[in-house]
Amino acid sequence: MNTLALSQIEESIDQLSLDEQLWLMAWLAQQIRSRFGSQIDFEAELTVMATDPEIRHELDIIEKEFMITEGDGLDLK
Repeated sequence: MNTLALSQIEESIDQLSLDEQLWLMAWLAQQIRSRFGSQIDFEAELTVMATDPEIRHELDIIEKEFMITEGDGLDLK
């Protein structure tokens, strides 16, 4: 990875206004989607979701709510 080039890009981005930085981010995201969208797989999206603190919190709540039903004798296999 060319860290000198990345450092120069970072310095240039720091010179932009907030609106320009937001536009650049949206443009970059669109470029990545159009070039690599087919390579982005469902599993990668799930991995991102699984590490999201808000989603983890909700899953913990759901797990606690259903914990009492685990002892009901039903075999879900």
